[in-house]
Amino acid sequence: MYGTIRHEIRIHRSAADVWALAGDAARLCEWFPGIVSSETNGNQRTIVTGSGIPMPEEILVCDNTQRRFQYRLTLPVFTHHRGTIDVIDLHDDTCLVVYSTEADPRTMALVIGGGTAGALQELKRQMEGAR
Repeated sequence: MYGTIRHEIRIHRSAADVWALAGDAARLCEWFPGIVSSETNGNQRTIVTGSGIPMPEEILVCDNTQRRFQYRLTLPVFTHHRGTIDVIDLHDDTCLVVYSTEADPRTMALVIGGGTAGALQELKRQMEGAR
């Protein structure tokens, strides 16, 4: 059984504007605290943490119509991992951003989930402050 965690936040900015940042795999380091770089090559992305640890990922989905981005960490410590970012248009020039994580071992979902909550707060700060 996987560990799962989900965080969501309403952002007072259009879904298209938020998706332009959140849906760009190479720009994760701009709004995810603790990630200092992110590089993509096809469906592969490597993020580097502030402590210099590279973390390879496989991009599973980048759907500009549904505004869904899914990836999985390909580190051997995980039996399974999937991260999903959804940007949902609320049709009032705001959107709901949902960041969910499922992982095995289960405890890793909690570890990653702490980071994703902070990332959503930073995304909101940037999007609402950059009008």
